[in-house]
Amino acid sequence: MKNILFASLLALALAACGGSQEQTATSADPDALTPGQIADGIGPVRSITLGPVDAALAAAGEELFTVKCSACHKMTERYVGPALGDVTVRRTPAFVMNMILNPEEMIKRHPEAKKLLAEFMTPMANQNLTEEEARAVLEYLRTQAPAQ
Repeated sequence: MKNILFASLLALALAACGGSQEQTATSADPDALTPGQIADGIGPVRSITLGPVDAALAAAGEELFTVKCSACHKMTERYVGPALGDVTVRRTPAFVMNMILNPEEMIKRHPEAKKLLAEFMTPMANQNLTEEEARAVLEYLRTQAPAQ
């Protein structure tokens, strides 16, 4: 009993002596997300300003969506992944593009992407789209959003 008590006190004393330096070194979480990353996702797109829907860009986005995305996503129903008809209402444009462009890191680090993985049990595949192609898919998704 005395040995257990002595070992416990020794452990507490050692932890108290070296704890302040260790706490300082680890208190800044290198994986912590900034407020901007929480809102707009993790990836190359920091912000995007949208104007009126560009019909030609949306048409190109529809083609890309059909080829690259429709195996897992539908507009109004849950499928392999979430329904995307209202995604531009639920997420910022930058978030949508970053999820398209950087799904691996989003799934690893972003709380909303982690929730989606937990719910759908299937990680989003990286379709290796360029930023311009992701922007076209975003434009198509904008045409699918419910009227507000």
